[in-house]
Parts: sequence; structure tokens; C-alpha cells
Amino acid sequence: MPGRLWRRRPAYGGRWDAARLAPVVLAVLIVGLAASTPREIAFSRLLPAAPALAAAMWPVLPTILLGAFCFVFMIVLSLFHTDLGTQYTSAAIIAVTLAAAYGSHVRLQREEILFQVRLVADAAQKVLLRPLPRRIQDVEIESLYLAAQEQARIGGDFYEAIGTPHGVRLLIGDVRGKGLSAVGAASAVISCFREAAYDEPDLQGIIHRLETTITRHSDAFPIQDQPEHFATALLAEIPHGGGQLRLLNCGHPPPLIAHCGKVRLLEPSIPSPPLNLAALIGDRYWVDLVSFTPGDQLLLYTDGVSETRDHSGRFFPLPDWMRRQDVEQPRELLDRLHRDLLQHSGGRLDDDIAALALRCSAVPDRRAVGAED
Repeated sequence: MPGRLWRRRPAYGGRWDAARLAPVVLAVLIVGLAASTPREIAFSRLLPAAPALAAAMWPVLPTILLGAFCFVFMIVLSLFHTDLGTQYTSAAIIAVTLAAAYGSHVRLQREEILFQVRLVADAAQKVLLRPLPRRIQDVEIESLYLAAQEQARIGGDFYEAIGTPHGVRLLIGDVRGKGLSAVGAASAVISCFREAAYDEPDLQGIIHRLETTITRHSDAFPIQDQPEHFATALLAEIPHGGGQLRLLNCGHPPPLIAHCGKVRLLEPSIPSPPLNLAALIGDRYWVDLVSFTPGDQLLLYTDGVSETRDHSGRFFPLPDWMRRQDVEQPRELLDRLHRDLLQHSGGRLDDDIAALALRCSAVPDRRAVGAED
């Protein structure tokens, strides 16, 4: 297949860690007890448990071999003790081993299917949230995405950054809900932004295009128990030459900017409606202008960041956290944010998290500009 998408999963799923030795440890423990304790206790009757445990973590052949070892030991033990009920224990070992081998086969098949599904999910995420260039014009950019569920790959949070003839344009947002319906709506919004960012002369034109797209998507793909899709979104534009930042906030958490040694929250002057709610609360969109000079840092994020809770229900203090940071590189800022969010939440996230960190550089990198054209 193209790009080696359908490569096979390693048969053992990775290195043999200590947990994979549990069936051997159990078998050796039972054998040792059976050989060293009075036969009235009959620890040998526990031998079928070893291949049963192996089925949960071993392939078919090692599971059968462990069952064969238990069977042989039982036969040898019966040569010394004739009143252990050898025929019944041996039959139980054979039956459990065969069932365990079949269970191991089924488990491996399901793991293979899950592995292929994850490969597809990874490919879908690279399309939906493609890797961003680390620099566009005179702006350094880094991104962070964390799924609330450990095995999840994609969700309703989205972001994009594009170098256009109008300057650097950025989008970050969050679709209401979870699952495939949210992913579909996010994909529609991002695809529209990637086109509109080049075509539209101002941010209001882009947001009207996004509003039309998500409305059409909601009509085409209705979902149960939810009348329509809607999404919060934040558009940002850094014109050529820098010096200022244009923001259009549609119900999204306000970004943070570190300017001249001070950190402040960029609340919108006039609230703009979230995507697909303009028909209900009006379609007036307001653009704010903010100074953005060399050395300034900007943090865009979804509500999963600001609403991360600790064990007592306290939200993550994002503005105070930002004020304590003295790093200059966006990557280091996001790495610290990642670490501190996990520490604050005790390692458990209740919502997906997406964030963009930007830094205005003093000297534009013309080669990075050409890479975006």
C-alpha cells in the first residue's frame, strides 16, 4: 500500500517486559509448591491457571508450550505420587491449554485490527492536524495536541497556520461534542480555512466562509440528540512586516500575549458569535488590533487547557502560569505547559487539548516564506 500504511504489527507487540513473564513465574511457583509441600495440599491442581494467564499476553505457540510443560510436570509428579488425581488434572491442563491457545489467536487478530485502525487514525490526524512549519515569515510557531482518552488520535479540537499574501493567518477552534461527528465538522472547517485564508482580503471574509461551511455540513450530516453542529473559533492575522496582530474571536477562550515583560488576556472588544450560531444571535464580527513586536509571545489554546481541573476541582491558573514563564522558545513553552497540565490534573485529562505558541522574531526567514508559497 502507498506509504507503507498497512505494515504488520510486530508479533510480540514490543519488548518482553516483566509483566509478560507472569505466566512463567506462576507456573514455576506452582511447580515449586507442588514439589515441596505435602501431597494432601495438591498445589498441582492449580497448573491449568498458568496457560490460562498466558493467553492474555502471549502468542499461540508459547501458550501451548507452557501448557505442555505443565502437562509433562504433572506426569512426572504422578510417578512419585499416585493419589493426586493425575488424570483429572492432566485433562484440565489439556482443555485449558487448547482454550487458551484459541483465546490467544482471537486476541492477536483483534490486536492486529486495532493496530491497523490506529494507523488509519494517525494518517487522518496528519491530514486534519498536519504538522505546522516551525517558522512562517518572521513568526516562530509550535503546536501541542493532547487527546483526553489515552488511545484516541483525533478529536474536535483543531488548528492551522498558513503563510498567505496577506500575512500569517492562524485558526484555532473547538467543535461541540466528541467522536466522529465532531471530527467531521472540524475537518470541514479546516479545509475551508485553508482555501479562504489565501482568497479573502480580511478576517471577516474568512469567518463568513467558515460559517457557511459548517452550516452546510450540519445540514448534510445531522446527528441525534444534537440539533446542529457549532464551534468556537479564533482567527489571527499577522501582516507582512509584523508590528500588529489582528484577532477575530468567535466565542473562543481569549489568547494570552507576553508583551514588554507583561502578560495579558486578549478579551474581544465586542463578542462575535460562534460558528453556526450567527443566524440566532447575529452575524456581526469584530476584529481587534493588538501590538505584536519582536520578542512578543502569543499563546492560543482551546478550553481543554483553561478548564483542566485538579483533584479539588480547581481550574488550571493559565494566566498566572504564563506570568511565571521566562522562556523564549515556543517549543519550550508548550513542553512546560504539557508537563504542568498533566501534573495539575494528576495525569488525567477530561477534555482534548490544543495549543499554539507563537513568537515574533526580529529577522524574517525568507526561505521559510518561500516554503509556504
